[in-house]
Amino acid sequence: MEGPSNGGMLYHEVQESKLCAVHCVNTVLQGPFFSEFDLAALASDLDRKERQMMLEGGAVSDDFLRFDSEESHNVSMDGDFSIQVLQKALEVWDLQVIPLDCPVAEPAQVDPELENAFICHLQDHWFCIRKVDGEWYNFDSLYAAPEHLSKFYLSAYLDSLKGFGWSIFLVRGNFPKEFPISSSEASNGFGQWLSPEDAQRITRSCNMAHSAPNRTNMSQPSSDPSLTFREDEGLSDMEDEDLKAAIAASLLDSIPASAESNTPKDKDQ
Repeated sequence: MEGPSNGGMLYHEVQESKLCAVHCVNTVLQGPFFSEFDLAALASDLDRKERQMMLEGGAVSDDFLRFDSEESHNVSMDGDFSIQVLQKALEVWDLQVIPLDCPVAEPAQVDPELENAFICHLQDHWFCIRKVDGEWYNFDSLYAAPEHLSKFYLSAYLDSLKGFGWSIFLVRGNFPKEFPISSSEASNGFGQWLSPEDAQRITRSCNMAHSAPNRTNMSQPSSDPSLTFREDEGLSDMEDEDLKAAIAASLLDSIPASAESNTPKDKDQ
């Protein structure tokens, strides 16, 4: 019988500069497959092809001159990458990135637990929700360790993120089973391998450190929707609709009237 991928270990990358797109791609693949230089090269290639297509479309227009004079449309000066770059990176491994609201992704909207990975994006922050060895984890690089998500909780989690304006993409294909180089080379400077037990211990420790005296069992108040979710083991007995209502109420209470200054964009800097 085939054993667990990567020996049962979880690969997680903690936020470095504005490299959340790199962290997102690598946690989808579960290994340090790409560096920021790899994604920058893909962005440059996409820019070149876009310019070529515009030139082939006819005479040089004002739109093309404006496009050509601007900086890259696929990577910002501070290192944020476009969805097209993430798509190209994952295509290298024969993986498709599909907007969750596309008709082809409809089954994933009904039964997300039957899929393997989702990419979430808001403004300039990217993170991955990934199934590893049959269990779901949130690999947000703003977290110290991947956080476990029950199958029951997953659907409500994705629905609530969508409600807060996050774009969600489904990732489908044949995911790598193992990181293909020796463990002595398996590092890009900000990645780490954790057992599920170690990840759970780190998560609990961080949650306790950030708990407020009046914290409910539902979530930790936060102005960042991606940080608002903290799974409580006691939720497994709640009905699905009750759970969604509880998450929505908790988030509404915790998000300030003006969250613009506290979005993941600021946290990703």
